[in-house]
Amino acid sequence: MLGRSANGLFWMFRYLERAENYARLIDTGFRMALTRDSITAEQEWGSIVETAGMAEAYLEKNGTYTGMQVWNYILRDKDNPNSIRNLIGQVRQNARAVRNVITSELWEAVNESYLQMNDLLAKPVTQINLGDAIAAVKRESTLVRGSMDGSMLRNDIYNFARIGNYIERADNTARILDVKYYVLLPSLSYVGSSLDNVQWETILRSLGAERAYRWLNAGNMEAKSIADFLILDGRFPRSLAFCYAKIRSNLASLALQYGEELYTHEVMRKADMRLHDADVDKIFDTGLHEFLADFITDNNDIARAVEADYRFVE
Repeated sequence: MLGRSANGLFWMFRYLERAENYARLIDTGFRMALTRDSITAEQEWGSIVETAGMAEAYLEKNGTYTGMQVWNYILRDKDNPNSIRNLIGQVRQNARAVRNVITSELWEAVNESYLQMNDLLAKPVTQINLGDAIAAVKRESTLVRGSMDGSMLRNDIYNFARIGNYIERADNTARILDVKYYVLLPSLSYVGSSLDNVQWETILRSLGAERAYRWLNAGNMEAKSIADFLILDGRFPRSLAFCYAKIRSNLASLALQYGEELYTHEVMRKADMRLHDADVDKIFDTGLHEFLADFITDNNDIARAVEADYRFVE
C-alpha cells in the first residue's frame, strides 16, 4: 500500500475517534461544572480546555472560561482546527483521498455523518441542546466504525485504520483519566469523600463504562478499582490494556502481510510490557498522573514509529 493511503486511513480514524472523545470530554466538564459554584465551574471548564490541548489558542479568542464559550469552541469554532466540526471535515477529506481503497458503505457513512454534523453545528449550541449534540457525535462515529467493521476486508487497509483508531482512543482515555486526579479534584482533602466518588462515577459515565463497571464490581465506587478497570481490564473496549491489545494485533497482521517486523514492533512491545507489568497499587504508589504521562509519551512514540516505518506522506 502507498504510504499516502496508509496515512489517510490512519488519520481518518484518529480524527473520528478524537471528535468522539472531545464530545466525551465536554460531557465530563458539563457534569463536573453542575456540582460547583460559578467561580469553580470556570476553573473546571478551563481544565477541560487545557486537557484538550487548546488553552493557548482558546485564550487568544476568549477571555473567560464560561461553559457555553468552551463547549462551542470545542464543538464548532471555525478557527479551532481541532473543533469537532473541523475534525469531522478532516475525516471526510481523508476518506475522499482514500476513496479507491474503502468500501462504498464506509464512504456513505462518512459522508452522511459529515452532512449531519455540519448541519447540527451550524448554529451555536446552547445548554438546552448540548446533550443532543454530544449524543449525535457519539452516534455518528459509531455508525462510521460499524460500517468499516461490517464491510472492509481484514487487510493492511483495515489494519492502518484500526491502529489509528486505538492509538487515539488510548491517548484520550489516558487524558480523561488524568483530568480526574490532576484537575477535577479541588483538593487532596477530598480524596475518598462523597465528592471524590461522584467524580469517579462521572468519569465512568463519560467513557461509557458505568454499567460495565457495575456489572463487574457490584457498584463499588472505589478509586483504585475504577482505575484498575479503565487502565488494566482488557475486557473493556476503552481501557488502555484493550487498546494496546488491538494495536499489537493489527501490527502483527501487518508484519505477517509484509513479511517483516519493523522498529514499530519493538516500540510497541516495550510499551506493552510496561503496561502489562503494572498493577494498580504500584500505579497509585508512584502517582496516577505520572503513570498516565509516561503512558501518553509511549503512545505518541508508537504513533511516530508507525508513520516513519510505513512512510506516511502528508
